Amino acid sequence: MKIKNGTLFIIAAPSGAGKTSIIKSVTTEDNNIDVSISYTTRQARADENDGEEYHFISENEFKDLIKIDYFLEYAKVFGNYYGTSKDWVEQEMFTGRNFILEIDWQGALQIKSQIRNSVSIFVLPPSYKTLRARLTSRKKDNLEIIEQRMDAACEEISHYRDFEYIVINDDFKSAVKEIKAIITATNLGACRQSTFYDDFISQIMAQKD
Repeated sequence: MKIKNGTLFIIAAPSGAGKTSIIKSVTTEDNNIDVSISYTTRQARADENDGEEYHFISENEFKDLIKIDYFLEYAKVFGNYYGTSKDWVEQEMFTGRNFILEIDWQGALQIKSQIRNSVSIFVLPPSYKTLRARLTSRKKDNLEIIEQRMDAACEEISHYRDFEYIVINDDFKSAVKEIKAIITATNLGACRQSTFYDDFISQIMAQKD
């Protein structure tokens, strides 16, 4: 993929870590950064609109797009497909504008392997218990789905070393500030923060047991 300009910020996190709220806050405060709208086969929630949070399409439509190599990356998560438009990403980067992709760790690795001028950020909850509390309090999923998300969280967190930056969403305003600092930094790829979080990750994993 030939890329001339623009920086792609990949933001991933376990479900419930707060990445969507952080991204909304960052982009509201910064008019010079766009957000990619992914395609998904899951049903829209009551507070979601087609073309805003996601492009909601059927599974057959999604598979048809796979066949024509429409997606830069895609993955099946909790029984639903999610994917990023290849054309949209390419056009956005040619404009020279920065933009954000909110995707899971699988998609993040696919993107990183294809686009050199990308910066990956992993958002962590402050603890395993806090993550469960957030998933429960938002009342968007039933208990079975919440348990699935909690089980998946450890698998997702185990990939933190694949990301250049780690942001712990303990205090929301501080997390937003950290993301903004990463975006505005002049030498984004020079420091790999994730290696400094080994002990913290070990604590999260231990809390599961």
